Amino acid sequence: MTERPPEYEVAVVGGGPAGLTTALYTTRLGHDTVLIDRGGGRAAMMKDTHNVIGITEDVSGNDLLGRARDQVEGYGADSRQAFVEGVTAVDGDDARFRLEAGDESYLADRVVLATGFSDARPDPPLPRTGRGLHYCLHCDAYMFVDESVFVMGRGESAAHVAMIMLNFTDRVDLLLDGDDPTWGDETDELLRAHPIDIVESEVTGAFQDENDPEWLGGFEFADGTVREYRGGFPMYGSNYNNELAADLDAEINDDGTVAVDDHGRTSVDGLYAVGDLTPGHNQIPVAMGQGAKAGIAIHKSLRTFPKSLDELEDGTVDETDVPAISPGLRDVARAHGDD
Repeated sequence: MTERPPEYEVAVVGGGPAGLTTALYTTRLGHDTVLIDRGGGRAAMMKDTHNVIGITEDVSGNDLLGRARDQVEGYGADSRQAFVEGVTAVDGDDARFRLEAGDESYLADRVVLATGFSDARPDPPLPRTGRGLHYCLHCDAYMFVDESVFVMGRGESAAHVAMIMLNFTDRVDLLLDGDDPTWGDETDELLRAHPIDIVESEVTGAFQDENDPEWLGGFEFADGTVREYRGGFPMYGSNYNNELAADLDAEINDDGTVAVDDHGRTSVDGLYAVGDLTPGHNQIPVAMGQGAKAGIAIHKSLRTFPKSLDELEDGTVDETDVPAISPGLRDVARAHGDD
């Protein structure tokens, strides 16, 4: 006889800020939750944390995620480090979904996808992420006030980011890295009206800052020139990790994001998506807000009480049926109250 996989009310796939916040809310709201995370991700690459109120910049991304994971586990959520290869709808079962992660399977009534995206990047040579290579304009532009900055790319987004950086510094170069620009005529006219140096030559090498070897010093180019930069932004687009949503026939937007409503609900009943996998600003506080809203929405869809009049068999709720929280989470909550 095949052993039945462990069953949860909520399974969260992805352990970034959005997934962790969702799991925190569903667990604290009394729903047995499993968080399945393969590790890594954009937040884990952060050397310093910016724009998260109450979190100082000496906290790295890994530190932030580790503390959050400990917090979620402390409220009774199960946590697994694994890669979820598939999520399928289950017919004729109490659970709606079956998740496959390596040799393990899980059943869940609600699934939350928080799998984010990967930044597309040009071929090396490039500096290390967080020490001269940056992907979040709203997080990191502040770091480059009055510094020499590069923007690398050939499309509309690269041109506009280069112009936006003039709000912070008067030394902005747009590096085509040997490619032909693909931005439109209007953008080209606008770009050339701003004090930005467009460098066409291919980047052939990178060197470190002599005074601070952990940081980028600048680039060498195929035409023999050398330019110094404190850092910059490669703008080559995003590769969204939307395969699980697509396999369930969830609606996918043209840019690869998963279509959701204001509470993270996808077009598939019981399936949610939060964080960088969805449209909007790719910011930790935004991701946390999305996770909180999805967690509350899931709670409202799963909670036992109040029952409707149609659900009451004899007109009352038996006192032995309350509270509805599972024994395990109830014990954890009691322990928190005793601390």
